[in-house]
Amino acid sequence: MTERVAIVGVGQTRQERNKVYDTFADMVYEATTLALADAGLSIDQIENVVSASNDFWDGRTISSMAINDACGSYDKNISCVEGDGTFAAFYGMTRILSGAYDTTLVVAHSKGSESVSSHITNAMFDPLYVRALGLDAISSAAFQARRYMDRYGVSEEQCALVSVKNHGNAFRNPYAQLPLRLTVQDVLQSRMLADPIKLLDASPISDGACAIILARESAARKTPKPPVWVRGVGYCADAYHLGDRDLAECAALVQAARKAYDMAGVRNPRKQLDVVELYDAFTYQELLWTEGLGLCGPGEGGRLIESGATQLEGDIPVNPSGGLLSAHTVIAAGLVRIAECVLQLRGEAGERQVKGARTALAHGVNGPCGQSHCVWVLGV
Repeated sequence: MTERVAIVGVGQTRQERNKVYDTFADMVYEATTLALADAGLSIDQIENVVSASNDFWDGRTISSMAINDACGSYDKNISCVEGDGTFAAFYGMTRILSGAYDTTLVVAHSKGSESVSSHITNAMFDPLYVRALGLDAISSAAFQARRYMDRYGVSEEQCALVSVKNHGNAFRNPYAQLPLRLTVQDVLQSRMLADPIKLLDASPISDGACAIILARESAARKTPKPPVWVRGVGYCADAYHLGDRDLAECAALVQAARKAYDMAGVRNPRKQLDVVELYDAFTYQELLWTEGLGLCGPGEGGRLIESGATQLEGDIPVNPSGGLLSAHTVIAAGLVRIAECVLQLRGEAGERQVKGARTALAHGVNGPCGQSHCVWVLGV
């Protein structure tokens, strides 16, 4: 990077199954005001706004129009990203690096409770040949899970350990939706959704919003809290059609991580990262994504979680917040990962705090079976 950009404020709502009394705008206003208060800034000091939303999930065209007032974008330059919040944050960062703005507010929201996820995620597939087969996020993930598990001998018990860990971590996170005390057998005996994915292998339906504030170095040093610096960012998209990819691998994540690591000077992620917040929409994904991030070798994700290394007290804690398995606000999920990393690096993560955390990784995903990945390396 030619100049430094920092995250100076974060705010998130509680993630809940059904925020029946909150509209999209209510959630966005709450997250925005929390981020502004955290940064010690007024909305007048925000020069640029990037919102992340999705017409399908919101059930309206130009969905960002519903929240423009709530995020204070009146008389400001505003851009919209129809995908995961990590990608929106990347765009917000580039707007600062362009030299045009000193500060950018990035906000994302989702109300899964007002959606039919199977219909929505079916629409992301090819309309001529694949959509009519009824594929959705769960059934396509089941293809990937089975391919990955068969290729490397990953067991359902190893996948279940992810659910046990992350639902347990959620007890430490006041924003999480689904803290549960589980055993491996609880996960294995839960209702089958699409073989081999069972109910407790999958993330829940959630409502919530998240906001972060980015600032160039000169502005960041004027805010009351220590800036959390963006050390490196990378993103990469794989082929659209599932049949054009080997679903047992995550080539796009490997490339995105490599770009972020090169920028941040990370040569050994297992040793240099203190905490990881990744996009675990399904249990097998945490195992596969840890491999793609270079925390272990190909096919070693199951053994990594069995070793205890990814526990809160392990040498590379993964999803101490509880991750998406404990609250999955689609579109906002990746931005929540960034916000959680910021709290960790400030030492403000409460009971889920990783001791001495100074370098963190946040990860977001777009598209079926991890088609696109965005990786952020943050530090203090």
